[in-house]
Amino acid sequence: MENHVRVAAVIPAAGIGQRMKLTQPKQYLRIGQQTLLEHSVAAMRQDPRVEAIFIATAPNDPWLQQLNFAHSENLYFVDGGATRAASVYAGVHAAHAAGYQWVAVHDAARPCLQRDELTRVLDAGIRHADGALLAMPIADTIKRAAPDAPELSHESVPRDHLWRALTPQVFRTEQLLHAFEQVGLFHPQLTDEASAIECLGGRPKLVQGSATNIKVTHPGDETLAALFLTLKTKE
Repeated sequence: MENHVRVAAVIPAAGIGQRMKLTQPKQYLRIGQQTLLEHSVAAMRQDPRVEAIFIATAPNDPWLQQLNFAHSENLYFVDGGATRAASVYAGVHAAHAAGYQWVAVHDAARPCLQRDELTRVLDAGIRHADGALLAMPIADTIKRAAPDAPELSHESVPRDHLWRALTPQVFRTEQLLHAFEQVGLFHPQLTDEASAIECLGGRPKLVQGSATNIKVTHPGDETLAALFLTLKTKE
């Protein structure tokens, strides 16, 4: 069965990344000779089962012209939406229309994905009925801020059974489309794709990823990403 599956990657890239405090959307931040988005696309090509990549960008995105993908075959752009879920839905819908049975959704600003991580989450997502996602067990002590004073610690939260969700997240195309349509693209709990499946009672498989698979979110994250990418090229 797995020899005949058709997998497409979906990369939502319509956001602006306000927390990075940049003059351009963070997916177009350059690390070395490539943007974060170009690095993330290259990372998703590390497994030959990913036959196509659908990138959801803002309509009339003026930054697209600076992109220079090393391999542009089977690379498609679709108009994203006002939320991450809306952008992912647009990409998944396009992948479904093109006949892809599974989708692997990956963040545009997560450039350091390792090949073995991608292979393992694809294996699990294809085999498990409710899909799979890369994740990391929480190792730090977790604090909840006081409701009336967000700069003050209110309590410690037990970290047993807590994981930090990463990407890629792999699901059957029809299953993910159905989940989005049932839950709604603006539901406050839709912070990732697995949450859409969970809202309908699904239980996606947790696949332990790597601490190097960071998402560039805050100023300074790009320095770590550059270091990890340098180490990756030396392997």
